Amino acid sequence: MHVGMSVTFQNLDGDYTDRQVYSHELGMADLAEPLGFDSIWAAEHHFNGYTMCPSVWQFLTYMAGRTKRVKLGSMVSILPWHNPVRVAEEVSVLDHMSNGRAMLGIGRGLGRIEFDGFQVPMGESRERFVAYGTALLNALESGYLESDSEHYRQPRVAIRPAPFATFRGRTYAAAVSPESARIMAKLGIGILVIAQKPWDKTLAELNMYREIYREINGVEAPKPIIASWVACHNDEATARRMYETYIRRYSRSALEHYEFHNEGLAKVKGYEYYGALANNIAKHGVDKFVDFLAALQIYGTPDQVYGKMMEYAQMCDAAAVLGVFSYGDMPHEMARANIRLFADKVLPRLKDQRVACEV
Repeated sequence: MHVGMSVTFQNLDGDYTDRQVYSHELGMADLAEPLGFDSIWAAEHHFNGYTMCPSVWQFLTYMAGRTKRVKLGSMVSILPWHNPVRVAEEVSVLDHMSNGRAMLGIGRGLGRIEFDGFQVPMGESRERFVAYGTALLNALESGYLESDSEHYRQPRVAIRPAPFATFRGRTYAAAVSPESARIMAKLGIGILVIAQKPWDKTLAELNMYREIYREINGVEAPKPIIASWVACHNDEATARRMYETYIRRYSRSALEHYEFHNEGLAKVKGYEYYGALANNIAKHGVDKFVDFLAALQIYGTPDQVYGKMMEYAQMCDAAAVLGVFSYGDMPHEMARANIRLFADKVLPRLKDQRVACEV
């Protein structure tokens, strides 16, 4: 099984300077290849300390020059915030500089602070994502980008350096709402599962996506990728404290950044699902939702972490799992111990698992 790691550049409470966070997270990324991980990922976010990686492609190109083997993925790049021509160029440059190791992860975005900061109407995100995504994916196959859709008009331009290998089979999207799953199937791309809802709903949406994908494309959908926040320690009680302190702190930061508790999201076109979620949080309380989100992540001894990761992978019939090992203002030395223990005791066992379709 393919096993990757992701960095977050998270700085929530000011215990570290941004400079210290960047130095630490770049050090974590440098550990990936020597520790045996198969890929390095990062997520795009802006304007606060939730995740300080505003240019995923810049970071991944930097890592391309520092590595030889690992694949390099965006988890994800938010299309409505960017000119698709620039995204296509940056992805192609990364693929050339890494000798074909780029993994394209895309999404439509959820953080209101980011839509406001870019002066992009949040209610247009779904239409923009479809228009931009269609143009981008076509450009990475043909070498030319053009669009005449209602939400994106672009005269034909060449992408140089020209893409030299297909991105089919190495393009994924973060899909949470049922409507997004339908869009990804129609675009012919895979799913990156970042757990934010009960597993029964996630599995139902995956199955729906697979059925639509099969109907439209005439072949089986790519196996999904699962990303989890991981707390691994030889002592179960210590792992539990890591969960209670740092995984819960990350989970609260996700709620705050995405405003899952904001009932006003129901009034934003394309985000009606999140309005219903906010109503549920109002009914049961913020702490209950933080507990729920944290419980979807993975913690424990190496044996327990391996068992839970395999449970998730088998449940979703996944081709790959990704771990996040530094988050929630976890002390940097603890994060390094976390990833090293995982790499020593869990990673080899996961890589021994064979799946029908590798990433």
